[in-house]
Amino acid sequence: MNNLEDLRGKTAIVTGAGQGMGRAVTAALAARGASIVVNDIDASAAQRTTSELAAGGAEAIAIAGSVAVQDDVQRLVNQSLERFESIDILVNNAGVLRPTPVPSISEAEWDLVVDVNLKGTFLCSQAVLPSMRQRGWGRIVNFSSTAGKNVSTVGGAHYTAAKAGILGFTRHLAKEVAADGITVNAVCPGLIDTEMVRATIDDERVRAYEASFPIPRLGRPDEVAELVAFLVSDRAAYITGASLDINGGDLMI
Repeated sequence: MNNLEDLRGKTAIVTGAGQGMGRAVTAALAARGASIVVNDIDASAAQRTTSELAAGGAEAIAIAGSVAVQDDVQRLVNQSLERFESIDILVNNAGVLRPTPVPSISEAEWDLVVDVNLKGTFLCSQAVLPSMRQRGWGRIVNFSSTAGKNVSTVGGAHYTAAKAGILGFTRHLAKEVAADGITVNAVCPGLIDTEMVRATIDDERVRAYEASFPIPRLGRPDEVAELVAFLVSDRAAYITGASLDINGGDLMI
């Protein structure tokens, strides 16, 4: 391993890590030596990921809770600090997707999608800043999407709006905390082969999307995880306020 990718002695919180891209991110960071806090609203899913990491020799704990609830977020941070000395890395991956057209989006559904994706990113970032500032080092990676730069492939307007908001929040926070040794970046995945995507569209639509991409397939969670691992490493120490695309050429800007 390149020493600049060595994460030994670092602790990472990964939200929405019970499945999909979040789960893949935990594996990539653990492989580089990080201790992992696995967060998910589904306690059994969080424990499943944690057990997989522990079986591979990683130090990991599961803390269930909703990123959209401030008390849950503070408990996540407090319990992480009780178990580990610091919080060095935060990966804001937790998200929900709904394909509802604008005329049919209820207020409750709008709030759910925006709260989990955007408000959750804000709450978790805010909560980890004291620990990162104390050590003078931190990495925050926020999950946006190609939806944040264009429109969502399979989600609704609330998803597109939330993911665009994450890009604005990323830029602003990056500017605020750069002098504290903290970088803040966003990743913008395209259509990735996750449980959430498969639950939203059928196999026929998947094949149609694949055929339309310059690289004619869905992305893999581990490919996104490798990008995140780069961003939290010292190899990316001079990158902040950026949004990095990983979409098989679906969106080129």
